Amino acid sequence: MSLEYPIKFTAILKAKIWGGEKLQQVLKKKSFEKNIGESWEISGVEGDISVVANGNLAGKTLHELIKNFKGDFLGNHVYEKFGNQFPMLFKFIDAKEDLSVQVHPNDEIAGKRHNSFGKTEMWYIVQADKNANLIIGFNQKVNATLYEKYLKNGLLEKILHFEKVNVGDTFYITPGRIHAIGAGVLLAEIQQSSDITYRVFDWNRRDADGNLRELHTDLAIDTIDFEETKTFKHKSSSVINQSNTILNSPYFTISILEINKKIHRNVSEIDSFIVYMCVDGNASIQVGNYLENIAIGDTVLIPALCKEISISATFAKLLEVFVPETN
Repeated sequence: MSLEYPIKFTAILKAKIWGGEKLQQVLKKKSFEKNIGESWEISGVEGDISVVANGNLAGKTLHELIKNFKGDFLGNHVYEKFGNQFPMLFKFIDAKEDLSVQVHPNDEIAGKRHNSFGKTEMWYIVQADKNANLIIGFNQKVNATLYEKYLKNGLLEKILHFEKVNVGDTFYITPGRIHAIGAGVLLAEIQQSSDITYRVFDWNRRDADGNLRELHTDLAIDTIDFEETKTFKHKSSSVINQSNTILNSPYFTISILEINKKIHRNVSEIDSFIVYMCVDGNASIQVGNYLENIAIGDTVLIPALCKEISISATFAKLLEVFVPETN
């Protein structure tokens, strides 16, 4: 079976207590439920393994592709590092209500506690209601003692930093950085392949059965980085019809492509699969003789052995993501 084409996967839609209908209305995901919060676009997380939706590999799982094609699919250096594990998770998230205030563990903590990757992630704002915001970090110098005092007294939000957002804003959420997606935000999320979240505050919200959701207070306190000073908001240049790097991290390199004509991408120097997430407009992506159309909300994966890509659009914005080579 040929691997040389843009691969689409069937979206895995997840209902959430805070979810809404933008995934259906804006991104055209197919569901009749009214509280879909997440669309897992490409996932290797156990229990939620993506399945190919198009081409001659339709019906094959992501894990089957990795086992059968190895470095040709992932990239040689990616396969050498991760083996049969897919290293990233790609999502779209719709927050009709505020998400819980939470924190993620790093690789070391996640490995010891959960035999898992840590959770480093990046957010790209696809759409935002007026005055929508995110919570990222603290608004003052905070130590563990002060944090626990505010948390115990139900005043945690008093020391959190609220960041107003606009379409196109990009945020880098490192492990240990306390955060939450605010109501009215629709975003693309690119992260390490991990579903580990420590929930520290959930706005006293109750589930459908009237119960408060579980908190992870003790796990979180050892995870929060109270010394976090790194920049969380990232910008890129905006050269049309060219890949503009937003973020280089050990886990992923992310660029934005704004396209208004046909462009050719020679990616022979990239030893990794490449994922394109369409965050505005629509385009067609061609590899060899195979052409795949994508629109806002669509995600495609280009296997590593594909070195020539053509992308055509009257107007489109794409996130371009791959695993960088690191020592």
